[in-house]
Amino acid sequence: MNYYISDLHLFHEAAIKYDNRPFSTLEEMHRAIMKNWNDTVTNGDTVYILGDISMRGTNEELIAFVAKLKGQKVLIKGNHDQVSDFRYKQLFSGIYDYKEIKDTAHKETYHLVLSHYPIFSWNRMNRGAVLLYGHVHNGAEDAYFQKCIEGMKNECRHANGQDVKAYNVGCMKSVINYKPRTLEEILCFDEIEKQTDERT
Repeated sequence: MNYYISDLHLFHEAAIKYDNRPFSTLEEMHRAIMKNWNDTVTNGDTVYILGDISMRGTNEELIAFVAKLKGQKVLIKGNHDQVSDFRYKQLFSGIYDYKEIKDTAHKETYHLVLSHYPIFSWNRMNRGAVLLYGHVHNGAEDAYFQKCIEGMKNECRHANGQDVKAYNVGCMKSVINYKPRTLEEILCFDEIEKQTDERT
């Protein structure tokens, strides 16, 4: 099974306030992330981390934490990821600036584009490729990017009638909720968010 998540910002106390994360301390956030991850992921699974695992902390603290996270970990580097330490590099089965893979959801195969940053136009976008990204958290940039995606849906509709799809997999997003998610879960985000909007 493949899972996806972004922007954990471990050892970054300011992220709690910046993202309005539901934690009082770094220790509480770390415990929640570790529990959610290891209750979900097995060592036979692969987790694609779309950047910014950490921003603070010593190498030893970070290495010790990431080593306890289950599964094969693939890092798509973010602007805060420092991977010069050989010991840290060894914790990942791959480290990339950008990656394209295939995954399955609802018995269909999807072409995925994995990037830390939102991309306005991506490979095979008009043929059903799904963009997964992070970086912009819950900020105004993400709202504007998603508004652009909505605007492109009428102009760039896929041949099979599906819409252009791009999903922010930042851990602070309400649909991610500090837990690695499968592609199948991610593709249901639109419906989940629509239901949430209707209730509020």
